[in-house]
Amino acid sequence: MRYDEPVEVKVRGGLACFTRPEMKVERVSYPVMTPTAALGLLANILWKPEFAWQVHEIAVLAPIHYQSIARNEVKNLITYSKAQGWSRTGKGGYSAEDDHTPRHTLALRDVEYIIRAFPVPHDPDQDEAKYRDQFRRRVRNGQCYGMPYLGCREFVAEFEEPTGQERPIDQTFAVGQMLLSIDTPPEQPERRIPRFFQAEVTSGVLRLPVAGAA
Repeated sequence: MRYDEPVEVKVRGGLACFTRPEMKVERVSYPVMTPTAALGLLANILWKPEFAWQVHEIAVLAPIHYQSIARNEVKNLITYSKAQGWSRTGKGGYSAEDDHTPRHTLALRDVEYIIRAFPVPHDPDQDEAKYRDQFRRRVRNGQCYGMPYLGCREFVAEFEEPTGQERPIDQTFAVGQMLLSIDTPPEQPERRIPRFFQAEVTSGVLRLPVAGAA
């Protein structure tokens, strides 16, 4: 059991999409931010190799509304080496007009959350207080390494310190299976093992099982 206080950050955005993995073609969002999306957002604000983020809970502040989006998306990824080859030979190239397909996204709109998390040092003798202070200072000053986003990079997130007056929505519902973390066994560093949990929002708060350093 932890006795220290988690750091908090309030995030909001006009659109968000936290894609359910069981949807193979079209993107359909979970009704709430996922732990992995929260980890990515926290790391955009503060990341250091000597600690990892452990998300404690995600409070849903805004009513849950969906928005359907239809758009053209490219089908293939272009590597840097391939682009270098085109530049060197003067042959080839890429046209998005010839490499796109229509896709549908069921996204969330007008979202707002409070993420509560702990910075967990890899060295147990390290004091995590300095990382908490650094994170709070960066949030207060609006500093980030990369622009935080809400599931998809084009869905940019605004972030700020909570005022303490925020209240989660008064809803309780089952979310279903959700990815908690991707673990790497120390004896097999090349392996990636996904860990799932049965997610449930209780009185507007998604609480996560303890998974060690995320």
